[in-house]
Amino acid sequence: MPDLRTVAIVTGTRAEYGLLETVMRGVDAHPALTLKVIAAGLHLSTNTLCDIAFPLADRVPMQEAGVTGRIADAASLGRGISGFAQAFATLNPDWVVVLGDRIEAFAAASAAAVGGWHVAHLHGGDRAEGVADESLRHAISKLAHLHLPATVQSAQRLAQMGEDLTRIHTVGSPAVDIIASIAPAHDAPELIVLQHPVGDDNDTEQARMAATLNATAHHRRLVLTPNADPGCEGIHRALRAANIETIDHLPRDRFLALLKGAHAIVGNSSAGLIEAAVCGIPAVNIGPRQGGRETPASVISCGYGLGDVASALTEALSLDTQSLVHPYGEGRTGSSAAQLLATLPWSGVALRKRNSY
Repeated sequence: MPDLRTVAIVTGTRAEYGLLETVMRGVDAHPALTLKVIAAGLHLSTNTLCDIAFPLADRVPMQEAGVTGRIADAASLGRGISGFAQAFATLNPDWVVVLGDRIEAFAAASAAAVGGWHVAHLHGGDRAEGVADESLRHAISKLAHLHLPATVQSAQRLAQMGEDLTRIHTVGSPAVDIIASIAPAHDAPELIVLQHPVGDDNDTEQARMAATLNATAHHRRLVLTPNADPGCEGIHRALRAANIETIDHLPRDRFLALLKGAHAIVGNSSAGLIEAAVCGIPAVNIGPRQGGRETPASVISCGYGLGDVASALTEALSLDTQSLVHPYGEGRTGSSAAQLLATLPWSGVALRKRNSY
């Protein structure tokens, strides 16, 4: 039996934890790995620690509750890098695993790469404009020592960025892992509405959300509150003005059950392009937040505004998604990632990196 490898998996938000949970389970179940979960960022400022089904090895505070904006995010990033450096010094992991493009992942990857710990990055190579998402995701990829992309296209993009092919292993998206086991909810709405800010001023974000609410008003819908990115207060204003019931958070299995039973999802969440596509549910993708991301045939993209959203929704509801295909793998990402973390020889993922061109 080889020496146990310690894997520190970093989670900063409720949404990203929903994806990472199957990777955590894969690591926890592997006989050659020891799991250490580090909670950071929005988990601590919005109190979603209750979602995490594993003991916490450490906590890294970053955001301050109720304080949002790009300058606030920059300050939170600095606190995160310092906090993760201390956490990794205590835990001394063999691997630090991060997912996606948020500041929590970037802070952890920065502290680990500079501090001398191996970084494994899930969902690298994707494109998604977001607020600063595109830049952060690719910056994390340049810091990472092992790439676990979700799709062949993302793997090719990592190679084009100069990453060594021996460090790139396409494992699919962990978003797929439990979907097949979830039954559609009998009480599912016609529409799920989830629209996040893209970093514009609150008045602009409020007007955009109001238009989306008007475009979906004649359907039985479930409206979820946005994340805490810059501009979120504008979206909250629109929700309050509409005087409709909203839900702050759903456990992942409940969200997937409702999504499977819905007629469509409307907004700009990656769930519309990934989970909905896997479930065979049409999606209306509004605005630039997911710009550049692979878009299966179930996705109808449109601009902001009542007319654009209403027209796209009509088109989405008329789609036949029975023969839909998606690029996100077969639902074994958690176990595949764990096996790679346990067995890859260190010689193939050296801490020193060199661009391939």
